[in-house]
Amino acid sequence: MKILFLFSLLVTFFASASDEQFTAVDELFSDWEQSGSPGAALGIIRDGEFIYAKGFGFANLEHNIPIDANSVFRIGSTSKQFTAACIVLLEQKGQLKFSDTLDTYFPSFPDYAKRITVAQLLHHTSGIRDYLELAYLKGLHEDDFYQDKDILAWLIQQKELNIAPGEEFFYSNSGYWLLGQIVNQVSGMSMAKFAQEEIFKPLGMNSTHFHDNKNRIVPNRAAGYAYFDKDDIEIWMTTLQMIGDGGIFTTINDIKKWDDAFYQSKVLNRDFWEKMLLQGTLNNGEEIDYASGLLAGSYKGLNTISHAGSFVGFRADIMRFPEQKFTVAIFANRSDANPTALAEAVADVFLADEFVSKPTEVSKPLVEALNDTVKTKTVFAQTQLLGVYMFSEQFQIALSLQDGKIRAKQSWNGDEYVIVATDTEANEYQIEEDDSVKFTFSELKDEKTQVMTIFEDGVATDLKRTTPFDASGIVLSDFVGDYYSEELDVLYRLRVVDENIVLSFGSYEQLPLWILSESRLTYEGNYVDFERNGNSVESFKLNTEQAKNISFVKRK
Repeated sequence: MKILFLFSLLVTFFASASDEQFTAVDELFSDWEQSGSPGAALGIIRDGEFIYAKGFGFANLEHNIPIDANSVFRIGSTSKQFTAACIVLLEQKGQLKFSDTLDTYFPSFPDYAKRITVAQLLHHTSGIRDYLELAYLKGLHEDDFYQDKDILAWLIQQKELNIAPGEEFFYSNSGYWLLGQIVNQVSGMSMAKFAQEEIFKPLGMNSTHFHDNKNRIVPNRAAGYAYFDKDDIEIWMTTLQMIGDGGIFTTINDIKKWDDAFYQSKVLNRDFWEKMLLQGTLNNGEEIDYASGLLAGSYKGLNTISHAGSFVGFRADIMRFPEQKFTVAIFANRSDANPTALAEAVADVFLADEFVSKPTEVSKPLVEALNDTVKTKTVFAQTQLLGVYMFSEQFQIALSLQDGKIRAKQSWNGDEYVIVATDTEANEYQIEEDDSVKFTFSELKDEKTQVMTIFEDGVATDLKRTTPFDASGIVLSDFVGDYYSEELDVLYRLRVVDENIVLSFGSYEQLPLWILSESRLTYEGNYVDFERNGNSVESFKLNTEQAKNISFVKRK
């Protein structure tokens, strides 16, 4: 394995930022500043100094408290670097080894724990199923309460892994939760206390902590908010108090001290940072981009060290450009925020002269830029757009014509909506009464458009036309029944309602399934692969993004 980035990098010194640059940054956040809505705290650090630290919008809408650099945010998975830091410190003290296997600390785990190392937990190559996904598959919501003891019991029940340990990168919150539990065992204290004594207190990060007590009073705490659409907003918080995969509460001012520690190596020495930045290696020797709670990347030719986070109504990203000694930290308290895109837009403002591939226009919205490229003189008729478009087998959108309007139906959740033309010359459409999602069509063949492009949140996604499976011969009643999973300790109920097969489990009722083949159905992006004994369906395997091959057996 190699070090993420060497410390002997040439540091580029910048001239003072200009008023034009500050104005450009303000413009990126102007909507939140002026609308009286939730927003974000932004910190820009250059050469060890703040050149910009400001809040936009409100930390608390009920009390009209504005966001500033001392507002305390939950930062989701951006917390993982602090869990990794605790593990590295214990390794430095000789209290654990990266080669230690999971069964050393959890002897009750299945035998596969003997093949999983601490290093693989750090690098997301352990294969352990994600506990947040397991909670969802058990029928739990973010509002439901469960504890560390429950998670441990769930994980011990899992008979299989998503992948063989070390075979590939497979992101797992369970791995970092387990690392937190290892810190508890090895240090003889809670990781929250260990981090306070070994990291936060020595660095002067007085407003930062691992939030392992849901009843703890947190001065200057920002509330999290959910946006269901531009006019529908609710508080979105959690009572969950697990730490390791997340759980850090912090401020922009405190993150400046963490960033200083990266360069100064006074409290946390160079050996510590070299171990933090050691990238993972797969069984075949391939090096991955993930180190210990930190991701090696690049933006427009410049190396980056970063990690984003997302949980309930909070979004976060800390993006460091080590060779430029330039860091952007963005903590938001609204679910529709995209701090990674905003951090990159901030970099566009200040690092444009450093880019290997310079941006043609700074901070121009991607949707606007992409829309400029799709103008065409060919106007497609509605009938040429109809059909099924596929991103992947389980992510399909079917377009049909009903009462003169194009109706779209999504395979992953059954949602239906009407799309209407906004620019016929560009073959541009949007969801009726919602201009946040755009659709364009292209590549006419056999009188049918072959590509539907969706623009949402600054991201363009192409879906290709596909031939839908002919489900006319499928007997829906074959799938009806109650199916039990020993690994999840949950019962899934399949029924036929209004000539559609629907799934219910826990508090989730009548989720529609989309038929992909004779044996495969999908819901919410998940695969359900049925197994037969002759003509009788007796079981199925459930595959989700974070949990593979979970077995369900039909009850007689």
